[in-house]
Amino acid sequence: MSSTSSYTPARKRQLGSEKRTDPLPTVHPKPSDSKITWSRVAIVLTILFWAIYVVTTIIRQFIDSGSQNFRFTMEAIGYTVVVTFLTFSALMYLVARQGALQRFQKHVRVPRAELDRHFAQTQPSITVLVPSYAEEPEVVRMTLLSAALQEFPSKRVVLLLDDNPNPTDPAVAERLQATRDLATSIEDQLSEPRFRFTDALMRFELGDDRALAEPEAARELAGHYRWAAQWLYDQADAHTIEDHVDVFFADQVLRALGDDLALTGEAVDAALDEGALLTSERVAQLYRRLAWTFDADLEVFERKKWASLSHEANKAMNLNAYIGLMGGTYRVEETPEGPILSAVPVGSRRPGDIEIPDSDFLLTLDADSILLREYCLRLTFFLQQPDNARVAVTQTPYSSFRGAGTRIERLAGATTDIQHILHQGKSYYGATFWVGANAVIRKRALDDIVETEFVGGFEVRRYIQDRTVIEDTESSIDLGTHGWTLVNYPERLSYSATPPDFGSLIVQRRRWANGGLLILPKLWRQVKERRRRGENVSRVELLLRINYMASICWASFGLVFLLAYPYDGRLLSPMVLLAALPYFISQAADLRYCGYKAMDIFTIYGFNLILLPVNLAGVLKSIQQSLTGKKIPFARTPKVKNRTASPLLYVVAPLAIVAFSLFTLWRDVTAQNWGNAAFAAFNAVWAIWAICAYIGVGNTIVDIWLGMTKPLYVDKSKRASTPEPAAVTASIDWRSVLYHGHAGGELSHQERAAVAVPVEVEEQLAAAAASGAAEIAAAIAAEPAAAVAAAAPAVEVAEANETESADAESIHAESVEAGSISAGSISAEKQAA
Repeated sequence: MSSTSSYTPARKRQLGSEKRTDPLPTVHPKPSDSKITWSRVAIVLTILFWAIYVVTTIIRQFIDSGSQNFRFTMEAIGYTVVVTFLTFSALMYLVARQGALQRFQKHVRVPRAELDRHFAQTQPSITVLVPSYAEEPEVVRMTLLSAALQEFPSKRVVLLLDDNPNPTDPAVAERLQATRDLATSIEDQLSEPRFRFTDALMRFELGDDRALAEPEAARELAGHYRWAAQWLYDQADAHTIEDHVDVFFADQVLRALGDDLALTGEAVDAALDEGALLTSERVAQLYRRLAWTFDADLEVFERKKWASLSHEANKAMNLNAYIGLMGGTYRVEETPEGPILSAVPVGSRRPGDIEIPDSDFLLTLDADSILLREYCLRLTFFLQQPDNARVAVTQTPYSSFRGAGTRIERLAGATTDIQHILHQGKSYYGATFWVGANAVIRKRALDDIVETEFVGGFEVRRYIQDRTVIEDTESSIDLGTHGWTLVNYPERLSYSATPPDFGSLIVQRRRWANGGLLILPKLWRQVKERRRRGENVSRVELLLRINYMASICWASFGLVFLLAYPYDGRLLSPMVLLAALPYFISQAADLRYCGYKAMDIFTIYGFNLILLPVNLAGVLKSIQQSLTGKKIPFARTPKVKNRTASPLLYVVAPLAIVAFSLFTLWRDVTAQNWGNAAFAAFNAVWAIWAICAYIGVGNTIVDIWLGMTKPLYVDKSKRASTPEPAAVTASIDWRSVLYHGHAGGELSHQERAAVAVPVEVEEQLAAAAASGAAEIAAAIAAEPAAAVAAAAPAVEVAEANETESADAESIHAESVEAGSISAGSISAEKQAA
C-alpha cells in the first residue's frame, strides 16, 4: 500500500493554522436518532423564543404603556424587523441542517459491482469543461489529471483557456505556453497505461467466450491491477510537494486510486486462492475499469483566438462559447478581424475542418478544484436512474483542502465545509442551487434553456446566464422554470481551494454577495410557471431559496443597525439571546462534526464582522446594477504566491467597527444601558481578534500605507505623448473594405487619408508579421501612423495587443477596487515610478 506525503511549506505556517491534511470521510457518518431529534427541538425552540420575545417585550410595552412616543414606536418596529430577519436566517440554517441529517441517515451507497454492471450495458459520453484564466500551470495540471483519471466509458477533458492568446510580457507568454502544453503532456503521461490496458481488454474480449473465466486470465487481470497501482504510486512519488493542496492530490487522487486498484487486484487473487471462479462478464468489467480509468482525450480551446465567438470577460461566456459549438463541424476562415469559425453543413466536410463532438453530459470544473475517483461514475449513474429523468444538475458541493497554512484559510475552509452540509440539506426540500465549482449537467437540459442572439452577425448562445456574477444561481432558477430539478449527491467527492489571505477573500466574498437580489424576480416567475404546470411548490423550499439569495442583504444591514443605533433598553430581552442560542449551539456541533473546534463559532462571528463592509459592497453593487442596467464586471479571485493587498476601504472599515463599538460601550456604560454595553463589548473583542488573527497588525499598516500612497504614483506608460501623424501617401485597406464594406468604421475617409500607409511601409510591416510580434511592435513604434491602416497580418497582431491591454486595464481596475494586487507587485510598481 502507499505511504502518506509529507511536505515542508514554501512559506512559514501561521500559529493557529491547520496541521491535519487528511480529508473528512467520503460518505457522511449516519447521524443518530437523538441527533436528529435535538435538531428538531432546536427549530421549535427558535420559533418559540422569538414568539415569546415579541409577545412579552414588544406587544407588552404597548399594552402596559398606553401612550408611547413616536420615537419609541419606530425603534420598536425597526428592532423587531431586524431581530425577525436575523432569527429567520438562523431558522433556515437549522431547517437546512435538519434536511441534511435526514439525507445522511437514509443514504445507501451503490455497490461497486452494480456500477460496473450498469456501465457495461450503458456507456454515455461526458465532456469535462475546465474554464481557466491566468492560473498557474501546476494548479491546472492537478485539476485536469484528476478529471482524466475518472473512470468513465467515453470522456473528453477540455481546458477552456481564457487568457489573451498573444501576450507581450515574456513571463506571461511562458506561463501561457506551459498551460497550452498541459493537454499533450498529460496524454503522454497516460499513454503507457492507456495502451497497455486497452490492448489487454481487447485481447480478453476476443479470446474468452466462456461463462467462467480461466484462472490464468483472472491471474493476469490481478497482475494488471498491481501494475496500475504501482504506476500511480510512482506518479505520486514524482509529484512535487509544495503545499497542502499538493499533499491532497498526491495522497487522495493518485495514491488513493492506487490503493483502490491494488485492493481489487488482491481480491481477485484471494478469490482464486480459495478456488472460486470469476465469470467472464465480471472479468471483462474489471478490464474495462482499467481501460476507462486511463483513457481520456484532452485538448485546449481558446475562444479569444476566434473573432466569431464572444469575448465577454466572465466564466459563463467562456463556457457558453464552447458549449454552443458542440455537435458541429467548423471551417476556419480568415478575416481582417481575425479568424472565424464557420459552420459546415453535413455532407460538405473537408480535411482540416474542426469537429467538436457532442456529449450526453457535461462536467464543469473550476481550474483550482480537484475531483476524487468515482465522481463521474456515481453522479452520472444517479442521473441515469428512471426516477431522475428530469434532474438537470447534480454535484457534490465542494469541501475545503485540509492543512491550510494560514488562519484565515483555515476559517474560510470551515465556513465552506459548513456550507457543504447546508447545500445537502436544501436538496431534501427541493431547494438545491448549482454551486459552480463543479457539477455534472445533462446536456439536454442546457439545450432547453438556451437563449440566442446575434452580435455583429455572429450567433451567440447563452446556456448559462452572465447577467450577474453568480451565474450558477441564476441558471438554477432558469432550469426550474423549464421543469428541471437539481440534486446534490450526498457524498464528499470534490474539493476546491479557499483564499489564503484577506485580500483575495475580499474579491471572492464580494462576488458571492452580488446578484442575489437581481435574481429574486426570476424566482417569482419560476414559482408562477411551476404552479401553472400543476407542480407543488412547498413553502419551505421557497423560504430556503429566498434566504439563500437575499439573506446577505438583510443580515448585513441588520447588523449595521444593531451596531450603530442606540436602541431603547426596554426593547432588549434575554429571549433574543435564547432565540439565537439553538443556532450557535448547532453550528458549533457542525464545526466539530467537520473536524474543527466548537469555539470557532466565536471566531467565525468576528470573521463575519470584518467581512461586513465586503458584504455590504456586494449588496450595493446589486442595487447599482438594478438601477443602471449595467453588468457588474466579473472579478476573479486572485491566486498569487505572495499576499494579496487589501483595498484601503476594507482595511479601514473593520478598524472603524472596533472604534465605534468601543465608543458605544463607553456611551452605554455611562447611560447604564447594560444590555447594549455587553453587545458592544462582545463585538469589539471579537472584531479586534479577527483583525489581529486574520488580517494581521503589520499587514493592516502596510495596506493602509499602500492605499494612501498608491494614488500619488503615475504610470509612465499613460503619460507617453502620441506623436503627430506623418504625411504619407494614401493606400486603401482593401481587406477591411471587402469584409466590412468600408474601412472598418473607425476613421473617416479624410482621417484615414491623412495617416495612410505608403507601400514600402506596408511591405515592411508584412515582412515583420512573418518574423514575429516583436518586430511588428518595433515597426509600429518607429512608424506610429502605420498602425492605423496596416496590412491584415499587422492589424491582427495590433488588435490582439490592444485586446490584451484592455483586458489588463480591466483586470487592473477590478483588482485595485477589489484588492487583488499583491503587495510585492505594488512595491515594484512604486520603484519603477
